[in-house]
Amino acid sequence: MKKSSPWAWVPSLYLAEGLPYVVVMTVSVIMYKRLGISNTDIALYTSWLYLPWVIKPFWSPLVDLLKTKRWWIIIMQLFIGAGLAGIAFTIPAPSFFQYTLAFFWLLAFSSATHDIAADGFYMLGLSQHDQALFVGIRSTFYRIAMITGQGLLIILAGALESGTGMPPVQIVVKVDPAMKSGLPQLNDSAYSSTDGPLQFVLTSENLVISTEKISSADASEIKLAAKASNEKNGLIPMELSAKQAGNPSWWTTNISAPLKEWLMLHFGKEKTASIPAGQTVGNIGIIGLHLSAPPNEDEQVVLNVRWDSGDKNISLVHGERLVFTDKNWNHNAWMVFQADAKLDQMATTSFEGLSGNITLAWSVTFYVMAALFVLFFLYHRFILPRPDSDKPVSEGGNMIREFVRTFKSFFQKDNLGPALFFFLMFRFAESQLVKLASLFLLDSRQNDGLGLTTSDVGLIYGTIGIVALTIGGILGGFLASRKGLKYWIWWMTLAINLPNLVYVYLSIVMPSSFVIIASCVAIEQFGYGFGFTAYMLFMIHFAEGKSKTAHYAIITGFMALGMMLPGMYSGWLQEIIGYKNFFIWVMICTIPGFLIVRYLKINPAFGIKKD
Repeated sequence: MKKSSPWAWVPSLYLAEGLPYVVVMTVSVIMYKRLGISNTDIALYTSWLYLPWVIKPFWSPLVDLLKTKRWWIIIMQLFIGAGLAGIAFTIPAPSFFQYTLAFFWLLAFSSATHDIAADGFYMLGLSQHDQALFVGIRSTFYRIAMITGQGLLIILAGALESGTGMPPVQIVVKVDPAMKSGLPQLNDSAYSSTDGPLQFVLTSENLVISTEKISSADASEIKLAAKASNEKNGLIPMELSAKQAGNPSWWTTNISAPLKEWLMLHFGKEKTASIPAGQTVGNIGIIGLHLSAPPNEDEQVVLNVRWDSGDKNISLVHGERLVFTDKNWNHNAWMVFQADAKLDQMATTSFEGLSGNITLAWSVTFYVMAALFVLFFLYHRFILPRPDSDKPVSEGGNMIREFVRTFKSFFQKDNLGPALFFFLMFRFAESQLVKLASLFLLDSRQNDGLGLTTSDVGLIYGTIGIVALTIGGILGGFLASRKGLKYWIWWMTLAINLPNLVYVYLSIVMPSSFVIIASCVAIEQFGYGFGFTAYMLFMIHFAEGKSKTAHYAIITGFMALGMMLPGMYSGWLQEIIGYKNFFIWVMICTIPGFLIVRYLKINPAFGIKKD
């Protein structure tokens, strides 16, 4: 056996194990959101990426039958690097969504296979004493991978988004009682190019809106006129009509469409936001902007306009994302601002438009990750030990028969029904929340989101959230070792579910304070870390007995399935009923978790530290 200190390879191996998983499950969601994909498609297609972890127990014997664990680790790290590079290369492509998804599938299968090989190699490459000694080290570096993926990489992408474009556009909107009311007019004439660097040209950098109310019909007319002008000039993407989308499938005609209509009728966000035609609303003002010169051919300049500071009673109601090309650069893109009907005194709000190259930012981010995995491949190629016991199993037929016997024995376990329901439904609420939480933070306030930047989300979820999650998990493990899983499982069920209420609060109050938002996320993540301890401990408890390693692997498949299926429809549901109603739905989905724990059979002594 080649001698190599565990300190030389255990930390790097588990850093390499955690990074692709968080990229597939979390980074992909944020990337697609910033690239303009709908919540429905994001949740559906990124949830499908759980499938390799769902079926991982079925192909895990191949890792034993073919080659060594060391070989699988090194080859999978090369494949992971290739997948990351493929994503980076295809992000600028016209059909980037399909191409990047294909490479995410390669990444997901490679990552799941790497998990099998790495965990097996850990047991082969270390003595029992060292396995116990380094279990905390491997967990720590897996957490560091989470922080790197959800935090540092997202912050890097956000910094590149902000720093790769033209100087920010500053727009000041004031509300003044002394201002006379008058409906704004749209000028759709074309402009000529000017000398100097490429920049945005505003029709006015300061907009003053009257506090005098106007009819909802007049307000709608202005918004529709601005939208029609922007769509005509290709400055915002036009929605795909049902006719353009092709003939609907049987599922759409008989199931999806009727269900959507019923949900829209009773819970739809449009229903709650509708205003009677005769009612008065806050006054409206418009600002147009165009480029000073045409950009390069086939180049897109994307301007994202967000609230920056000032009174939240002045909002941007149209024109949050505008796209300029060499064909429409000289036409005004219209942004519509509206004052709250309650405003009756002076107020000022500042908006900022960032035109960073989002495509370039995410391509560079994935190229950085690809380069990192090339380094992992080269490093582990030379540094990983060569245990004598790391050999392919020669008796393949016997092993397959043993696998079938082991799989059969799993489904003969006592208390199987409640246990499977627990594995699938204990995180029913969380499996939907996790897909939409970061999208809610990123979405514009016009779309009922909190309008945070990519870097803000990276800091909140990737650092503050992960720290809170880790502290919750450590506390859960410590307390479970004192009085056991059976005593704490009710408290942990409360902890994993009740903190989800913070998202109901955020969606209703819509705070702008970074501290408040980060604190709410930290509370939810701490509760999740504490409550998830019960899930992990019951997985271990149920797997106890002969073939516990194989049974535990089967349980992880059910765990991934419980995350995959609810996540698939979560984005579709949210886009129908809105964020507020969606988070209320998430709280309703916590009920199965509370119901099932009473039917679990748990040894009262399980988890208690023995003297």
